[in-house]
Amino acid sequence: MKITQKGQSNIQEIDFNNLKFGAAFSDHMLICKHKDGEWGEPEIMPYNSLSIMPGAQVFHYGQSVFEGMKAFKTDQGRLLLFREEDNFNRLNKSAKRLCIPEVPKDIFMEGLHQILKLDSDWVKEEDNFSLYIRPFIFASGQCIKATISNEYTFMIICSPTTTYYDGEMNVKIEQEYTRAVKGGTGAVKAAGNYAASFYPTKLAREKGFSQIIWTDAENHEYLEEAGTMNVWIRIDDTLITPKLSDTILGGITRDSVVQLAKDMGIEVQERAISVQELEEANQNGRLKEAFGTGTAVSVIFIGSITLDSNKMQLPKQEDSYAKKLKKALIDLQHGRLEDKYEWTTEVASSLMPH
Repeated sequence: MKITQKGQSNIQEIDFNNLKFGAAFSDHMLICKHKDGEWGEPEIMPYNSLSIMPGAQVFHYGQSVFEGMKAFKTDQGRLLLFREEDNFNRLNKSAKRLCIPEVPKDIFMEGLHQILKLDSDWVKEEDNFSLYIRPFIFASGQCIKATISNEYTFMIICSPTTTYYDGEMNVKIEQEYTRAVKGGTGAVKAAGNYAASFYPTKLAREKGFSQIIWTDAENHEYLEEAGTMNVWIRIDDTLITPKLSDTILGGITRDSVVQLAKDMGIEVQERAISVQELEEANQNGRLKEAFGTGTAVSVIFIGSITLDSNKMQLPKQEDSYAKKLKKALIDLQHGRLEDKYEWTTEVASSLMPH
């Protein structure tokens, strides 16, 4: 692996007290090309612009997948990656669905760890801070014909981040537009999935909502996921999250919260939950709370859910499951909670020879 270190860091130019999610970038990036059926030598270099031809197929046919993962600092200054293996596996699952060559594990893991060693100062110890890591692959071969590309580029870039949303969210249940259909790409992190969601989300925000809860494409009867996150509903003392399918992304934070909730003795149901069931629970006083989970958002509280003109205001809970789960997740990610599932990986402090 070739490594070219940046002469002087840009970190002094960053105001960490006024970060906008995803708008600042750390000093280094990884790039690796796939050509003639094989991956070349990965290279780490200072973060900079790319040279790419207008005929690159990613611009025309959207052949691109990505991941979102995070690194955290412990109170003792140790650098921890959270569930790196799961992110690696999901990236390649997405790649396979879009006919993109899978990235070898050694290229992914070694490149990831080398970047984090170089840019470890960009990870702050406070609970609200992390380094958001974006691995992605795109079709970089030139051809304006709807066909599989003959060249691909794998990259990793990093962004220092704080909270994704400020405060709690007010969401609406979407009953016109659709995020994903059976047999489509809803269960993978394809770039086009997000582009297609921007317009209905824009319409919702113009009406004062933070995000959308998507429903099934067929009849808009069942909850699926919420914008950039999986959705959770608490009815009485039971936590319900929609069962994974080919229209719902298998969130890694979702999976973590399922396990953490079970460890707390909370009953968790992964099943279909209908809009009607949600309304009836609200009418009967059984709807206790709702929240979303995702790598970017962590655990985010939902203050209200609106269906047409019916605004369901979520009551404040003294024994909030969301609050307990968020604390447990943050404590685990920052090394303060026993990691019995081996979800965190410590990044060694020294660079490998190159």
